[in-house]
Amino acid sequence: MSTTANPPADDRAPGQSRDREGAVSGAPSQPGILVVRLGAMGDIIHALPAVASLKRGYPDARLTWVLEPRWAPLLAENPFVDRVVLLRRETARGLLESFRDLHAEHYRFAVDFQGLLKSALTAVFARPKRIFGFDAAQLRERAAALFYSSKTLAVSAHVVERNLELAAAAGGAAIHCVFPLPPGIPEGDLPPGAFVLASPLAGWRSKQWPLEHYAALAERLARELDMPLVLNGPPSAGAAFQAQGALPHVSGLAGLIHATRRAAAVIGVDSGPLHLAAALGKPGVAIFGPTNPARNGPYGGSFRVLRSPFAATTYKRGADIGDNMRAVSPGEVFEALTAVLNAEHPA
Repeated sequence: MSTTANPPADDRAPGQSRDREGAVSGAPSQPGILVVRLGAMGDIIHALPAVASLKRGYPDARLTWVLEPRWAPLLAENPFVDRVVLLRRETARGLLESFRDLHAEHYRFAVDFQGLLKSALTAVFARPKRIFGFDAAQLRERAAALFYSSKTLAVSAHVVERNLELAAAAGGAAIHCVFPLPPGIPEGDLPPGAFVLASPLAGWRSKQWPLEHYAALAERLARELDMPLVLNGPPSAGAAFQAQGALPHVSGLAGLIHATRRAAAVIGVDSGPLHLAAALGKPGVAIFGPTNPARNGPYGGSFRVLRSPFAATTYKRGADIGDNMRAVSPGEVFEALTAVLNAEHPA
């Protein structure tokens, strides 16, 4: 379903269409721009500067972003996105309604920042005049490039800058890197004072840091800095993200954004919450193992990255916490975090 970027408050569920209720009457006369980045959290955050670049390059064009419903809160109040289409793939009816919403407007071109078959086909079904995407050599699913009319071989290391290169190929303007993120919504209980926030879960278990390490870190933070460690997780996770001595914080995405803004510092692994914190400019420590921080690390310089010198880069989704993550000790993380906090608030 589609929605405007800044709808007035009402009692509909997020993602319900306003176009059909008069907020936007019919398709605009000029073709717009379609952005395809369906998920996940960190990847959508990494695409925000590139999408801002596109809107600056085509200020009069209406920009539509299609993504999966669970990530829609990331685009709330985004001044560079005029319209959001939610791709509902759970049922045939939902998918049909999503494609109907895509077809409600005409597109000068689409930019596929994801580079998968599902994202490339989504762009095709929207029927734009052209589709921009990355070169097949830089795609996990190389067949996606068969659907692109223009391919970009990015030379940058970090994915944020690669996305900016792709946007530039489509006519995006060169701008200062911006991450327009919403304020979030308070959910769950948070300490009244300063706290350190962490989100232990990750899409691959091999990117997670052991829960017993969080427990040891929580004990030392409380003893030496008188600062609690708060562990965030979604309601569906149960006790999977909880550790002894740390305070649990259960929330959805909007609640995580609010908690991240409130935190004094953040401990992160290579997952969406880390990239959210980096985009917000929060100080912290990032713990990396199988993935390469030069490509996927926290962007912007506010984080200190820790990685075992024996870690080997791989993008295979491991089912267990690897030795390279266990090798980063709670003591190393505490010392790095202390240095970050001292630099943020020098005596």
